[in-house]
Amino acid sequence: MNWIDYAIIGIYLIGLLAMGMAFRHQPNSKEYFLGGRSIPWPALALSVMATQLSAISFISAPAFVGLREGGGLIWLSYELALPIAVLLMMWRLLPTLHQSGVVSVYDFLERRFERSTRLLISFVFQLSRSFATAIMIYAISLILQGTMGLEQWHSIALIGVITLIYSAVGGMKAVVFGDAVQMIIILAGALTCLWVALDAIGGMDTALSLIDSSRMKAINTDSAGLNGNDFGLLPMLFGGIVLYASYYGCDQSEAQRSLSAHSVSDLRKVMYTVALSRFPITVIYCTTGLVIGALVINTPSLQAQIPADQPDWMMPIFIVNYLPPGVIGLLVVAIMAAAMSSLSSAINSLAAVTTEDLCRYKGHTPSDEEYMRFARLAGIGWGVVTLILSLFAGDIAPTIIEAINKIGSVFYGPVLAVFLLGIHSKTVTARAANVGLLLGVFSNTFLWLSDNPIFWFWWNAIGFVVTVVSGILANRLIPASNTATPQASYTGVNSKMIVVLASWSAILILVCLNLSAWLS
Repeated sequence: MNWIDYAIIGIYLIGLLAMGMAFRHQPNSKEYFLGGRSIPWPALALSVMATQLSAISFISAPAFVGLREGGGLIWLSYELALPIAVLLMMWRLLPTLHQSGVVSVYDFLERRFERSTRLLISFVFQLSRSFATAIMIYAISLILQGTMGLEQWHSIALIGVITLIYSAVGGMKAVVFGDAVQMIIILAGALTCLWVALDAIGGMDTALSLIDSSRMKAINTDSAGLNGNDFGLLPMLFGGIVLYASYYGCDQSEAQRSLSAHSVSDLRKVMYTVALSRFPITVIYCTTGLVIGALVINTPSLQAQIPADQPDWMMPIFIVNYLPPGVIGLLVVAIMAAAMSSLSSAINSLAAVTTEDLCRYKGHTPSDEEYMRFARLAGIGWGVVTLILSLFAGDIAPTIIEAINKIGSVFYGPVLAVFLLGIHSKTVTARAANVGLLLGVFSNTFLWLSDNPIFWFWWNAIGFVVTVVSGILANRLIPASNTATPQASYTGVNSKMIVVLASWSAILILVCLNLSAWLS
């Protein structure tokens, strides 16, 4: 890297700080955490995608496809469940949460059940989101260490302090518009890497001739996911539906964008965009991974620069070796942008949950000034906690992207189950919901710690079923500590949406089933 690259990085970081200051006038919680529900839906859609199709996807998905043992285009099967998950979310979950007017989705659970349920799930969210974000920041710090020559803690500080300032000062508007810019940069970066890699390897035909045929397989129909991480079709579908519905609908870091939509109509447009756009973007990431992976495997000098058993280094090593000055700076900005997108979302959502949990309790309603002061302090506090955790994050899966999804799979099923019980059942009590949640999380934790061969994607469905069944049984067997409080429910699904998304899901499955034959 030379002065041009560092200048580009500096300009970008200064721009983020300026944007945060521009949005600093947030008089109340609705403005700070929901952007006053005035943010355009295209920006919200880009922000939703940027949070998940972020640093980890930009770095780790190509590494999984191109280098990871047992990897390849099977990664595309992650996307097969998303359209159906969107239908499940839009049926009642997201419209009901949006129309309830809450800032934290867990506030809805207090209204429906009681404060103990809200605090229990809030704790689960804060625990899982802080650790998952810490792992992501740890991974990106290593990448910046390799590209910019920074020490690990310098990388963490550079990413963290800038993000902490603009997200804590500017609130949701700064986060969303920052994410929108970052999503565009990330996608442009992936396309640039693909174009340069194709030129270096001699074109797509040459690349395809060098790629192991096993990496062309996009769906595994030979396994039910009961014997290790084999990415079988059934767990990817059933576990995937629960994972995506819970992540986009019940995880504050994503659901907060849905709550920020101006109306249910805008919310529907956001989720349409996410459901229809994620697969093409993931195809770009995967194609980039295939081509760069083939280049690395057939270039010993390049392969030697990638640490053993750390395929996540593939993209930054390629960037440093093959891209010209200026473009390297743009790609490093893309990596940093992706990391900041995830971190800013985590900080803002964690602050929202903490502030709502602590500031809005029975008998006390803080003034707007008091609330905003606590909200900003909570954002700074969670930013510091996450950055400290990232200094000690370790490896729990072959690639970082698998590690983060593995952590989430312990909690996503039980959390979704509690929300759906609250919305679809008028009689389930708080005590029953709490018992179901604890048993669902316990069952998944046992599967993890016991080193059970069941593929971890199944944990999403298993935790969901255990929570629903045990919650219903507990409701019959355990005396209620309170009476159920029904809440109004709304739907955002119409016949057109069902046809479009069901058809899109079928198309994705057909494409993945035939992809290997088309590429041969």
